[in-house]
Amino acid sequence: MAELQEVQITEEKPLLPGQTPETAKEAELAARILLDQGQTHSVETPYGSVTFTVYGTPKPKRPAIFTYHDVGLNYKSCFQPLFQFGDMQEIIQNFVRVHVDAPGMEEGAPVFPLGYQYPSLDQLADMIPCILQYLNFSTIIGVGVGAGAYILSRYALTHPDTVEGLVLINIDPNAKGWMDWAAHKLTGLTSSIPEMILGHLFSQEELSGNSELIQKYRNIITHAPNLENIELYWNSYNNRRDLNFERGGEMTLKCPVMLVVGDQAPHEDAVVECNSKLDPTQTSFLKMADSGGQPQLTQPGKLTEAFKYFLQGMGYMASSCMTRLSRSRTASLTSAASIDGSRSRSRTLSQSSESGTLPSAPPGHTMEVSC
Repeated sequence: MAELQEVQITEEKPLLPGQTPETAKEAELAARILLDQGQTHSVETPYGSVTFTVYGTPKPKRPAIFTYHDVGLNYKSCFQPLFQFGDMQEIIQNFVRVHVDAPGMEEGAPVFPLGYQYPSLDQLADMIPCILQYLNFSTIIGVGVGAGAYILSRYALTHPDTVEGLVLINIDPNAKGWMDWAAHKLTGLTSSIPEMILGHLFSQEELSGNSELIQKYRNIITHAPNLENIELYWNSYNNRRDLNFERGGEMTLKCPVMLVVGDQAPHEDAVVECNSKLDPTQTSFLKMADSGGQPQLTQPGKLTEAFKYFLQGMGYMASSCMTRLSRSRTASLTSAASIDGSRSRSRTLSQSSESGTLPSAPPGHTMEVSC
C-alpha cells in the first residue's frame, strides 16, 4: 500500500470576479492609504450615536491608542498638534489610533433639539464598549484630556481587562463640592459660556497674555456653530460624580498610568491629589514646565518623548530611538521614599525645560517630573 503523504494547502485571499492579482494589490494599497488618512465611523449606543475616526491598520497583539478630548474641543483641535508632531510618527506607525468625538462635538454636527438630554460622563464612558465591539478591538491605551481623562478613567474602572494603560492630562476625579458650585454659579452670572470654558482649558496667565494660541482657541469656541452642544457637554462635566479613587482599595486604576499637568494649569491641585490616591507602583506623575493648561498643544515634543518612555515601560517599542529628551541627561534624581535602596518606589526628578530629561523606567515608580 502506497505511503500516504501529508499535504498542506494554503488558502489565498479570493479575488473578486474579473480582478487580476495586480488590481487586487492596488486595491489593497489604496485601502491602506485610506486608513492612514483616517476613516470616520458612527455607531449607535444605548445613549445615542457616537462618532470616531480611525487611523492606520490594527497591529497584531498591540492595543489601539484611544483618545478622548476635553470640553470645548473635538479630537482635531485637542490632539492634532500632538499626533502630527514629527517624533510622534514613530509611535503612530506602531499602533492603530481611534479618536472619539463626544456626541455633538464632531465637525458639522447638528445642534441638538431643545430639551435634549445629553449623556452624563458615566454614560459617555459606557459608549466605549460599543466602539470597541464595532472595531473588534480587545484592548486600548487611553489618552484623555480633562473631561476625556475622566471618561477614560471611569471606563477603566468598570472594564479593567480592556485597558492596558492610561495617559491622563488635567484629570479632576472629584465631583464639584458646594463651594465649587457656588463659585461656578457666580462666575456664570458675569462670564459667558465660552469664557468659562476657556478658563477651564487655560491658565489665567495664558488668558491674560492673549497669545496667538489663546486667540485661536477663543475664536474656535466663541464662533462654534455647535455652541449649544458644547454647553451640554460642559454641564455634564460639571455634574460628574466622584471617581472615589482609593490607594490600596478596590476603586483604583489597575493599569499603568501617566498623569500629566502643566505647571500653571487650572487643574494642577486636582492632578496632584489624584496622584496621591493611585497605586504608586503603577503611576507616573509628569509636571511640565512652560506648558500652561494644554501641554499637548504647547509642548507636543516633550509629551511625545514622555509617551515613548511610558510605552517602553509597558513593554512596547523597546528599540525606540529617544531624541531630544534623551540627548541631555542633566537630571537631579533623588529618592522620595526609600528607606533602603531595594525598597525605593517613589522618585522625584527635577529638570529644567532646557534639559527635559525623563528616566527610562518601568511603571513601577511614581515620578514627579518637571521638564
